Amino acid sequence: MTEIPEFAVSIDWAQEKMTREELSSEELVRFYLGRIRTLNSKLKAVIEINPDALAIATALDDERSAKGTRGPLHGIPVILKDNIDTGDKMMTTAGSLALLGSRAKKDSQVAAGLRRDGAVILAKSNLSEWANYRSLRASSGWSSRGGLTRNPYCLDRSAGGSSSGSAVAVAANMSIGAIGTETDGSIINPSSHNSVVGIKPTVGLVGRSGIVPICHSQDTAGPMARSVRDAAILLGALTGDDELDTATVPHGDRSHRDYTQFLDGDGLSGVRIGVARNFFGYNQRLDQLIDQALQLLRDVGAILVDPVEVEVTRELRIAESAVMSFEFKQDLNAYLAGLDQAVAVRSLALLIEFNEQNADEVMPYFKQETLLQAEEKGDLESSEYLAALQQCRQLSRTDGLDKVLHDYSLDAIVAPSGGPAWVIDLLNGDRGSGGCSSAAAIAGYPHITVPAGYVHDLPVGISFFGGAFQEPVLLKIAYAFEQLSNARRDPTFTLSLQL
Repeated sequence: MTEIPEFAVSIDWAQEKMTREELSSEELVRFYLGRIRTLNSKLKAVIEINPDALAIATALDDERSAKGTRGPLHGIPVILKDNIDTGDKMMTTAGSLALLGSRAKKDSQVAAGLRRDGAVILAKSNLSEWANYRSLRASSGWSSRGGLTRNPYCLDRSAGGSSSGSAVAVAANMSIGAIGTETDGSIINPSSHNSVVGIKPTVGLVGRSGIVPICHSQDTAGPMARSVRDAAILLGALTGDDELDTATVPHGDRSHRDYTQFLDGDGLSGVRIGVARNFFGYNQRLDQLIDQALQLLRDVGAILVDPVEVEVTRELRIAESAVMSFEFKQDLNAYLAGLDQAVAVRSLALLIEFNEQNADEVMPYFKQETLLQAEEKGDLESSEYLAALQQCRQLSRTDGLDKVLHDYSLDAIVAPSGGPAWVIDLLNGDRGSGGCSSAAAIAGYPHITVPAGYVHDLPVGISFFGGAFQEPVLLKIAYAFEQLSNARRDPTFTLSLQL
């Protein structure tokens, strides 16, 4: 067996070794199972291992020998966030003890796409419980089922959320790639905190059937990896029409099975990028890093329009909060009602009741005021909901990103993804350090974060976002920046930051 490097494993590297018969998928899976056994007790990134992973890998090795490969993901281990259904022996619980024992009847669209392309679904990753939609005082990365996910760059700093385990598993090389989900920041934030690439696709590019929901106006799954190329390969497996998700159906001609075709390290000449200065100012050292990154883009011919302003007003945030509450109640009730009859929690009201009855285990640090607020909402015919939804679309799209992109003839917008990770505080919850996720999240538009460097050894990312279904343009920009900067470095598992 080829010696597998501790960190420098990519999809291309693994495929090359397997093509030469110097490595098998079974051996690769055994390596990652060993990484999980070694690291997970302190990182809590993985919530459950697929007991059939080795058997799946062996079958894929046999298929490779007999028929060749299905594509670049053939035999590649991938971890899925524990709010994504897999029709196998693993549970899907959104990190909640309320859904312990819940096994999906079939694969989600996301899991089905990965299996179709030959990926090995290795495990489920921990997350902020209910994708961080339970309390305003929650701590990112904590769930009642999985415990607290920790940042491998500094163990007493937040891993971010809500796709905490997916980001940490990739950063610590417990898997080659992972899938997270985002409503507003849940891929971008933990990717930035853990020095990985995260792609939040356009809403409608990736089918969402079989994913525990928050808000269908904004929810999407997306890939997380250590390189833009690996993330692009994963994205291709996720796209396509989903007959159970009407958001995907009209957009089939705007998705691609191969996003690596858009990766061009020399493709930035003449690309117009707006610098959203209103997302600067959270941390001086971060701003300096991003300004250095902008100079790299200028040096290879990108045209920077500096500054532009992408407003996320208080009015927009209030409207977003209302839309989430209304849609969460309807969408979660529909998901829970479709679970196996053995699952007792079949509605939001029953979930709230379960949490109250099991408060010592489920709510030792923070409560469930967000769930209570959602339960009080009416249906989606409510005038309050319809007005808030219209306001979100108007302010985030028509008067927001669409206007800025049009007025300045921009291909994309750039900003700091967010500040360095804060010290974990389970009693008081997260202490935010800034971020730019909301603009693209509320609009439902694509957003990519790439490692930009480090502030006192804590990772920070740079974000590129743009118009609907502009993933090819964003990938070209993100890849070129990644090749220029070579900013990512491996985690050190430091116990505490020494300043």
